[in-house]
Amino acid sequence: MTGLPRKSEAANIPSMVDGRFLLKTIKHTLKGGLLLRKGHIPQAGHVVPENFLGVGVAASDDARVDDYIINHLHELNIKSVRIDLSYGDVTGNAGRLLRKLITEDFDVLLHLVQPFDQAHQMETKDAQDTWHQFLIEVCEHFGSDVSAIEIGTTINRRRWAGYSKPGFFAAWKIAYTELKARGITIAGPNISDFEPFYSFGLLDELGSMSMLPDIHTNNLFTERVSEPERYDHRVLGFKWAKLLKYNLVKKARLMRKAGDENGVSRFVSPAAFWTLPRIERVLVEKEQKQADYLSRYFVLLAASGSLEKAFWGPLLCAREGLIDDGSEQYPKLERITHYASVIGPLESFRARPSFYALKQVITAISSAEYKGALATTKNIEIHAFKKDDSVVHIAWTINGKACDLANLYDESDLQKAEFKNRDGHDLGTSAHFVNESPMFLLWEGVDEVTLSVDHNLTTTSLFAHTGYGQYFPINENGWVGMLAAHDETHAEAIIKELHPDRLPTYTKENTFRKARNIIWRVPGVNDEEVVAKKPLKVAIQKLIVDRFKPSKARRSWNAAAELSRRNISTARAIAYFEKSGDKSMLENVFICEKVDHDFNIRDMFNALREGANSYQGVAEDTIYRALSEFLQQMHARGVFFRDLAGGNILVKKREPDLTFTLIDINRARFYNHPVSMPKRLSDLTRITYKLHPEGRDRFVEIYLSGMRKSKNFTFTYKVPFYLYDFKVSMKRKFGRKAIKRLFKKINEINNPVKAVVIFIFVTALTLSIGFE
Repeated sequence: MTGLPRKSEAANIPSMVDGRFLLKTIKHTLKGGLLLRKGHIPQAGHVVPENFLGVGVAASDDARVDDYIINHLHELNIKSVRIDLSYGDVTGNAGRLLRKLITEDFDVLLHLVQPFDQAHQMETKDAQDTWHQFLIEVCEHFGSDVSAIEIGTTINRRRWAGYSKPGFFAAWKIAYTELKARGITIAGPNISDFEPFYSFGLLDELGSMSMLPDIHTNNLFTERVSEPERYDHRVLGFKWAKLLKYNLVKKARLMRKAGDENGVSRFVSPAAFWTLPRIERVLVEKEQKQADYLSRYFVLLAASGSLEKAFWGPLLCAREGLIDDGSEQYPKLERITHYASVIGPLESFRARPSFYALKQVITAISSAEYKGALATTKNIEIHAFKKDDSVVHIAWTINGKACDLANLYDESDLQKAEFKNRDGHDLGTSAHFVNESPMFLLWEGVDEVTLSVDHNLTTTSLFAHTGYGQYFPINENGWVGMLAAHDETHAEAIIKELHPDRLPTYTKENTFRKARNIIWRVPGVNDEEVVAKKPLKVAIQKLIVDRFKPSKARRSWNAAAELSRRNISTARAIAYFEKSGDKSMLENVFICEKVDHDFNIRDMFNALREGANSYQGVAEDTIYRALSEFLQQMHARGVFFRDLAGGNILVKKREPDLTFTLIDINRARFYNHPVSMPKRLSDLTRITYKLHPEGRDRFVEIYLSGMRKSKNFTFTYKVPFYLYDFKVSMKRKFGRKAIKRLFKKINEINNPVKAVVIFIFVTALTLSIGFE
C-alpha cells in the first residue's frame, strides 16, 4: 500500500517545470504544437478497436470479490483492464486478482505505483535500489503475461505522486532499462488532465534520453469542464474557450499529435471519471448524470480516432465506481493516483446506471467504423457508426436540452429505426426527443442514414431524469409545444383539456394576476386545478428586443426544467403552447401545477417592516436562516434568478421546516458553475428591498456567513444595495404612471423648444425603465 502524502513534504517538492523544461514547451508551442485546424471536429473513416474500452480494477481482502469482478467484466464484455500494483502487492490481494485476470485471458495494463515517501526519496540510492528490486519481482511474476507495464503516477500532481523531476527521471531510467531488457512494452508517463506543456516537455526530454515509452499515457479528464463535449474554459478562461475550441476531441487529437511528433504513435487514456459529489454540486440524479457523461465521453473519444484504448477509473468504488461498493468511504490518497483496494463488503455491492451505460456503448461501437459527425459542437451531437450490416447513430444534447426527432430525420427513416436508450433498453414508441441522455438509433441492412435536408436544430429545455413520466411533442390546430405526461393516454387527455383553443376564459374570480400577463386558474385533467399564464401585452421595445427569443411560455417551460434539474423547487410544468407563425408574441400559453403555500416572502417582509417580529407563527430569525439556505443552494447550483421579488417566493410551513417554491421564473439564467458574487448580490438586493434596514443587514449577514467560503457584509458588498434603493426610488418618482402625467403636462407647455427637450428626456427614461 502506498504511504499517504504529507502536506509539508508535498510543498517542498520542486515543480517538474524548471527553466529548461519551460523553454522546450514554449518552443514546441511556438511551432504550432497547440494548433490543429478543425481539430475540434472528429474525422471519419477509422475503425474503433475491438477492445477499445476498459476499466480499472482492484482487489479486496475477501477473495470472493475476485470472482465478482471477473463475472461483471464478462457481463460488460470488457477484455481490457488496468490494475495498480505497489510495494508488497505481488504476493498480496492485488497479486492474487492479477493472476486470476491473466488466467482468464484479460488484456492487462499493469500500473506500478510507488508509495509517496519512496517516490519523494527517489533521488537517493536506497529508494532506487528498492524500486529496482520491486520491478524485478513484478517482471518475474507477471511481466510476460501482461500487455504493458505503465510507469508514472499522476506525475504533474506533486501532492499525490511525490516525484521531483530528477526523482521521476531516475525511476523512469531504472524501469525503462529493466523492462526493455525483458522485451516488455512500457507505457507512461501518466500525466493527469489536459496539460500539454507537461506532455510536450516530458516526451521531448525522454526522447533526448532515447527512453521514450512504447505507449504514451495521459488521463484525459473533462470532469471539471462539467460536460465532455464542452470547450475547456480552464485553458484561458470562459471568454477564450469558444475561440480556442479545446473540446475533448481536440484535446485527444493534440495528445496523439504530440506523441506522433516524438515517435510514439500509440496513445492510451488509462483513467478518467466523474465523481458523484462534483456532479451533485449543481445537479440532482447524480448517478444518472454520471452514466450520461460516461456514454458521451467514450463516444467522443472513439470518434476522435486518436486512442488505442480508453479506460474508466474504478469498477468498484463508493464515489466514482461503476459499481457502488457500499462503503460510503474514500481513501485519503486519490484513486486516480492509486486505486489500491475495494473497501466495502460483497453483500453491499450495487451496479449503478453507469455500469449498464458502459455495456451499451461497448455493444454499439466496438469494432465499428466511424462514419462521421452528423451534428456536433452546437448543443446537439449525432455520431454515425457502421457495424456489420447496421448503421448506428448515437445522439444527445448538452445538459437540459431536447430536440424533436421529427425535426432531425425523415419520417420514413424514423419508421424503420430501432430506438434504444442509454442503457440498451428498447424505447419503442416512446422515442420522441433526443436529450442529454444518449439515444441509440439502429437501422439494419442499410449503408447510410442522413439527417433531413431542412432539419431544425432548435432545442427546448427538458429534465431527462424527471422520474415523472414522458415528454410529448404538441402539434395540433396550428399550435406547437411540449407536455409532460404519465403515458400517451394521459398526454391526449392534457391536450384535450388544456389546449388554448379550449381553455376556459379568465374571470375576476379565477384570476391571480392581470397586468402584462394574465395568470388564472383552470380545471386540468381529472378536475385537478392548474394554472395558466398568457401574455396580454408586449412593450414596444420588447417587440424588437425579444423578437428572436423563445416565447414567454417556452421560456417559463425552459426555466422550470432547469430548476427541476438542479433540485430547486418550482411549480411542475405541465405544458407550453405556441401559435405557429405568431408575430404578436401574445399567442403562447404556459400551464403548470398550482402551488400549495401559506404565504409569500413579500407578505412576511412587509409585516416585519411594519414592526412585527414574526409572521403566521414563523419567527423573524427562522425565516432569515431558512430562506438564506434556500438561496445559497439556488446560487451554488448555478441559478441567477434576476427577478427575486418577494411575491415570487412562496412559503409552505411543514413542521419543523419551511419549504420555498419559485414562481414567475422565465427571466432566470443558468450556469454550469456557482453564480458569481455580483449576481448573487443582484438577487439579494431585490429580495431584501421590502425589509427594514436592520432586517436586511441581518439577513444578508446570515447569507454571506453561510456560503462555502464565509464572508462579511462589508461596505463593498453594501454598495449594490444602496444603488438599488436609489434606482427604485427613481423609478417610483419617474415611473410609468408619473411619466403619463408628464406627457399630459408637455402638451400644455407653450414653449415648443422646452416641450421637445422634456419630451426627449421622458422618452429616454421610459425606454430605460422598459428595457430593465
